Amino acid sequence: MNLRISLIITLLLITGVLCAQKPNEAYRYHIRPATSAINVDGLMNETAWMTTQTADNFFMITPMDTSHSRAITEVRMAYDQDNLYILVVNYKPIPGQIIVESLKRDFNFGKNDNFLLFMDTFDDKTNGFSFGANAAGAPWDGQMNDGGSVDLSWDNKWETAVKNDAEKWVWEAAIPFKSIRYKPGITEWGINFSRLDLTISEKSAWAPVPRQFPSASLAYTGVLSWDVPPPNPGANISVIPYAASRITKDFIKERPSKINADIGGDVKIGLTPSLNLDLTVNPDFSQVDVDVQQTNLDRFELFFPERRQFFLENADLFANFGYSTIRPFFSRRIGLGTPIQFGARMSGKLNKNWRIGLLNVQTAAQDSIDPKNNYAVFAVQRQLFSRSNIRLMFVNKDALNFNAEKYEGISRYNRNLGAEFNLASANNVWTGKMMVLKSFTPGKSRDDLTYAGDIKFTKANFSWQWQQEYVGNNFQADVGYVPNALRMGYHKISPNMAYLFFVKNPHIISHGPKLVTNLYWDKQLDNTDREFILSYNINFINRATIIPYVSSNYLRLLRPFDPTNLGSFKLEAGSEHQWKTAGIEIVSGPQNRFTYSLAGSHGGYYQNGKRTSFRTELGYRFQPFVAITAAANYNNLKLPTPWNRTELWLVGPRIDVTFTNKLFLTTFMQYNNQADNINLNARFQWRYKPASDLFIVYTDNYLPENFMVKNRAIVLKFTYWWNL
Repeated sequence: MNLRISLIITLLLITGVLCAQKPNEAYRYHIRPATSAINVDGLMNETAWMTTQTADNFFMITPMDTSHSRAITEVRMAYDQDNLYILVVNYKPIPGQIIVESLKRDFNFGKNDNFLLFMDTFDDKTNGFSFGANAAGAPWDGQMNDGGSVDLSWDNKWETAVKNDAEKWVWEAAIPFKSIRYKPGITEWGINFSRLDLTISEKSAWAPVPRQFPSASLAYTGVLSWDVPPPNPGANISVIPYAASRITKDFIKERPSKINADIGGDVKIGLTPSLNLDLTVNPDFSQVDVDVQQTNLDRFELFFPERRQFFLENADLFANFGYSTIRPFFSRRIGLGTPIQFGARMSGKLNKNWRIGLLNVQTAAQDSIDPKNNYAVFAVQRQLFSRSNIRLMFVNKDALNFNAEKYEGISRYNRNLGAEFNLASANNVWTGKMMVLKSFTPGKSRDDLTYAGDIKFTKANFSWQWQQEYVGNNFQADVGYVPNALRMGYHKISPNMAYLFFVKNPHIISHGPKLVTNLYWDKQLDNTDREFILSYNINFINRATIIPYVSSNYLRLLRPFDPTNLGSFKLEAGSEHQWKTAGIEIVSGPQNRFTYSLAGSHGGYYQNGKRTSFRTELGYRFQPFVAITAAANYNNLKLPTPWNRTELWLVGPRIDVTFTNKLFLTTFMQYNNQADNINLNARFQWRYKPASDLFIVYTDNYLPENFMVKNRAIVLKFTYWWNL
């Protein structure tokens, strides 16, 4: 009886936390129509700005969240039938001083003085949009999801300008109602304004945010109060055609140069102010950045993020189902290596509580490697309580005109059906997830379930998390990302805990221990992996960090594995290995023009071997036009015969030149002796109109031993964003 009473009380308390009132309900900005025309030039010389409400008296978030900000910030907003306008005056705590990395758009938040706007346009405390700029004028825009994450790959059409003088920098912007999604008819949006000033190492916000959470946390937005509902954007159709020419040459096979010319494009149709339809025909992804290479000494596949525009709007609805290592849908499985012929996506809000996503993509066949495939995804999400939700997803991959003999080892179809509950308390202190997935694959009818769950508690000085998961032996996600499924069925638990001591010190703001644990068992409940990492975090007022750590590892190989990943000799399946490692990570504060991060470790490795690793990233900026970065990753593996000693190098210098905030040149080289490759890439981009670009991309791949060219490509691409 006492247990039942305790359980009922606990459930009532959790429900109360989930349904609690919005913490910053009292912070309200009343937006009114502009009383005059507004020219976006970074100058506060229009009459309209004299008649608006001013949001000021910002609260400090870091280094401490117990007082008002020292940096003075004033925000004004207005609107007309077409645009939402914002003007921000950022007064400089140190006259004449700003710290920026470059004029590159979607800049690194922690390395630039910046101002950001966060809008919860559905007032659901979960989804929204972010716009902003750094102090030199580099723009920032992203779509928000999961209550505080910003996807900077999202890009849309808007205007921005920044002006600087000795006392202040001013940001002004016009955001078309056609470029954002919002619930029609409502008169209250969630909103917050965030400022980072590195000259005094201070982050602040208009509506106060506890220091353990990002300023983007939609749980802590204030209220943007409209005098009347925002205007309907009307017909909202954008046509984004492209034309591309590509010259490629394979020097290894001594084939003549190939010249290809392509045309195609996307269409974006606003079905409602909150629901969007994306269409694509013969899409081209040549403007996508080359992936940053990684040294892989793991037994499982590495993850690379999606960057292609077609897949990005409301991407969280599709891509965030599950966990980082259990995803039923990973869009990079589609169209990289096999061309996409056409595709369609419908995604967005049906109303405040319901979101929906539909995707259908057709790819061409590729010789005997991959048949012609159709990919279809359906996702629906229902808001629960204050900020939680439940989500259902169905993922289908179907091979068309399938020939089992021609495509040996490939399944004719693969389907995943899943449901999950995402927990987020009103104040964001409690978060978590529960999920279940079932796959459908020819010849696999049992043990094809996956389920997982976690619960996390976060306060300023203390956090803990418990996660556990199970992946069935026959679970298969051809369109997903489940690298651990190669364990052939497993159970896992991951309890983590961290504590911070806050101190009064002129240099250190906090320090404390953190324990991370990962434990795996096979289907017979025999332990296959144990990992314990104990670290001590030291956080400085200038945003620098030092983290020493020790770790202990045990694993039993489930498959043969080459510990160098060079394709040579392999350790036997069933062999057991254990070792200990000590290391340290150091990251400098971003205030100086020269910045650095250093990490080193030394300890054991497979087969009673030794591993010494070192990685660094050194940066120097000639603000705001040039940023130079040199990254290096070195691994020294000492193993018994037949491997003996192996040295792996990954070196990647990079130069970003931002002539203006519309003209960019990025050049980088990647030397990777594990892949036996040197990659050179140069990309020129001219944003001649909002969201319209000219790209010139040059890529070479070389053999490291003699610098002989393996292959070369030159791409010229033109895109235009046309609003009908």
